[in-house]
Amino acid sequence: MTQTVAVLGTGKIGEALLSGMIRAGWRPADLLVTTRRADRAEELRTRYGVEPVTNAEAAKRADTLILAVKPQDMGKLLDELTPHITADRLVISAAAGIPTSFIEERLAAGTPVVRVMPNTPVLVDEGMSVISAGSHATAAHLAHTEEIFGGVGKTLRVPESQQDAATALSGSGPAYFYFLVEAMTDAGILLGLPRAQAHDLIVQAAIGAAVMLRDSGEHPVKLREAVTSPAGTTISAIRELENHGVRAALINALEAARDRSRELASGNG
Repeated sequence: MTQTVAVLGTGKIGEALLSGMIRAGWRPADLLVTTRRADRAEELRTRYGVEPVTNAEAAKRADTLILAVKPQDMGKLLDELTPHITADRLVISAAAGIPTSFIEERLAAGTPVVRVMPNTPVLVDEGMSVISAGSHATAAHLAHTEEIFGGVGKTLRVPESQQDAATALSGSGPAYFYFLVEAMTDAGILLGLPRAQAHDLIVQAAIGAAVMLRDSGEHPVKLREAVTSPAGTTISAIRELENHGVRAALINALEAARDRSRELASGNG
C-alpha cells in the first residue's frame, strides 16, 4: 500500500473510513485528511497520526482522493480541486446522489471517477458500500476502491444506473430497521415489559436473525416458516402484518426513497 490517499471531509463517515483503512494496514504516513476546523484537524492528527492538509494540497499530493463531503458541498469542493487534479489521479465520491458525470465534467478529461454509496454501519465495520465505475474508471480502479472500503464492511459492484435503487435499499436501509425496532419496543411496553427489557429482547432478536440470514444461506421465507407453527402465535402476528399491508408499505417506501435519490441526482433538491 504505497499510494497516498486523501480523505476530504472527515465527518463520521470519513473518519470511520480513515480508521478502517489504518486497521486494515494502511500507514498513517500515506494518509492525508482535510477538514474545515483547525481543532478537528489536530484531533485527527493526534488520534490517527495522519497529516491534515488543505483541499488544494491534498489534490496535488494524493494519488487517490476520497470526496466524503455532503452533496450540497460537492460543487464548491470541486472548484477548489479542479486546478490541481491531473487525469492520472483516482477520484472516489462518497456523496449521496451525485452522479459520476457531475464530477467528470469538472475535472481534466479522462480522470477516473468511482461512485460509492456507504451506509452508516461503516462506523462499526459492518457497512455495505455499493460501488459504481464512471466513464474512465477501470477494473483496477474498482479493485482499489474495494480495498479501501473493504476495511469497514462489505462491498458490492453495481452499474451506476442501479445506484438510486441501492441507495433506497442499502444506504437508507438501516433507518428502516431502527424504525421497526422502535415500533416493536413500543409494542413490548404496551404488552407490559419495561422499556429496557423490550429493547434488549428486540435488538438481540434482530442480531440473531441477521446472522442466521447471513450464515445459513437459507431463503428468508424458509427461516420465517421455521418459526411459524400451525395455529401458533407467530402466524397470528404475520396475519395482522399482512392485513395492514406492511409488505406493500415497504415496497412503496423503497420506491419513494429511490425516486427521491433520482431527484437529488438531477439537482432538484
